[in-house]
Amino acid sequence: MPNYDPTQMADWQIAQAAEAHMKTVYQLGEELGLDKMELLPYGHYVAKLDYMRILERLKDRPDGKYIEVTAITPTPLGEGKSTTTMGLTQGLGRLGKKVIAAIRQPSSGPTFNIKGSAAGGGLAQCIPLTEFSLGLTGDIDAINNAHNLAMVAATSRMQHEFNYDDSVLASKGLRRLDIDPRNMNMKWSMDFCAQALRDIIIGLGGKMDGFMMQSGFQITVSSEVMAILAVATSLADMRQRMGKIVVAWDKKGNEVTTGDLEVAGAMTALMVRAINPNLLQTLEGQPVLVHAGPFANIAIGQSSIIADKVGLKLADYHVTESGFGADIGFEKFWNLKCRFSGLTPNVSVIVATIRALKMHGGGPAVVPGRKLDPAYTEPHPELVEKGIENLVAHIETVRKSGINPVVCLNHFYTDTDDEVAIVRRAAEAAGARFAVSKHWLLGGEGAEELAQVVVEAAEEKPHFRFLYEDSDPLKTKIEKIAKEVYGADGVSYTPLADEKIKKVESDPELKKFGTCMVKTHLSLSHDPRLKGRPKGWILPISDVLTFRGAGFVVPVAGDIKLMPGTASDPSFRRIDVDPETGKVVGLF
Repeated sequence: MPNYDPTQMADWQIAQAAEAHMKTVYQLGEELGLDKMELLPYGHYVAKLDYMRILERLKDRPDGKYIEVTAITPTPLGEGKSTTTMGLTQGLGRLGKKVIAAIRQPSSGPTFNIKGSAAGGGLAQCIPLTEFSLGLTGDIDAINNAHNLAMVAATSRMQHEFNYDDSVLASKGLRRLDIDPRNMNMKWSMDFCAQALRDIIIGLGGKMDGFMMQSGFQITVSSEVMAILAVATSLADMRQRMGKIVVAWDKKGNEVTTGDLEVAGAMTALMVRAINPNLLQTLEGQPVLVHAGPFANIAIGQSSIIADKVGLKLADYHVTESGFGADIGFEKFWNLKCRFSGLTPNVSVIVATIRALKMHGGGPAVVPGRKLDPAYTEPHPELVEKGIENLVAHIETVRKSGINPVVCLNHFYTDTDDEVAIVRRAAEAAGARFAVSKHWLLGGEGAEELAQVVVEAAEEKPHFRFLYEDSDPLKTKIEKIAKEVYGADGVSYTPLADEKIKKVESDPELKKFGTCMVKTHLSLSHDPRLKGRPKGWILPISDVLTFRGAGFVVPVAGDIKLMPGTASDPSFRRIDVDPETGKVVGLF
């Protein structure tokens, strides 16, 4: 790879320069040992992989080492999990290892808002950047369409039942579902941050213009359809799950599912191509599988089980990414994704930065779009020392799972040796291996230390165990997560949450479901203002949602919106097209 300087070039400029030297998907397929029919090209540099053919052909091949990447509680800027995932993959490649990464497809919401596209950064990126960031092969569009088709089925049925009696409905082959418009389980979806659409009225006009009711939108990646893509193990499994999605309740309080609406088959038809993982590459030419979506604070936030199973068969090391910190993304990887997949991870890499540790140690607020306070670019070892307890909390969480933890200090060029030494001492004292990685600045060369430490950790047998049993009561599951992962003293429940928990416990199927917590990613607690390792607090559960298709019960902690808002200085202001070349500029 040519020598690019990330201190002088924007991420998108590095990506575009590197794309001139990309491998074609045919080269990647040959290096992976794929049969011709297993590669489904979308142009020369992006493809889908026929997962069914691959898994069937390689069913007797042993799995490679399974590496998960998580982080400490981040600043609002993020601490570089995707960048580290790319850097580690490049570093393993430099050690001569056959390696594949799996990351999540970015949502258009953050891509056009303040966080960016999640392709990595500096000399540790996934390319081609434009395709990765702007729709890829249409998976999120398929999810959006499948989700909204369920809403079309529900709202049109409500209109027809309002306008026609039972005999007319019967003549059309329909039975009355009697959906309660005040008791909907789903909203419409859109993959942008659109706060104006959180609560709306639909169906204004005459009787042919729909059923008038209160409704709203959620961001597409929070859809249960996305969750199903993340946890499905086959197309047959996806089809079965799709028919269990609860769209609403009828006026007697009974569930109305996509199966009742006879729309699940059509929804699955929209997802047939999306179930195949996407193949891209790192800046240094290692293969990257991109599948499923982000937002572990309001969704499962994992790369898909199918992508991981494919990667584990095709490579000796498979590196997969989870969303946000270990309290959210890793906890869901541990207790949900691994439970569904049956896979046992070897290593969990916990990404930390001096910047985030300084914030947890009492540093000034980190605000997207504003210049960082000098405290974050000048030596302040006392802030690092005070903030280290946040890192220790995440190490303890990973160790409870029995997975081997490796702390990766994602090195910024402003970090000092004294500050790095503090993190090393604390990580090793807490029982984790430690590595400094300069992948942002140096690419795979800068990640060789991290890669070597991960290889060593992967040789040590994990003693994997779940935090809770399927048979545990829901409140026991919630309280184990709250106390043992978040560090809460206890849990409180609103009357609404208590009522819904009783319904879960009375349902033989629901009571065995996994617990997918909804909580802020900006604190170990439910309150984003509480940094470090908060003490003496109670986790408030305000609501409990059920994702019957995905197999989750979803307790909601605090005030969380399923539709984020767009900030006053969104990144779309800086994204444009070069009229001479047609290339997209300004992505990050």
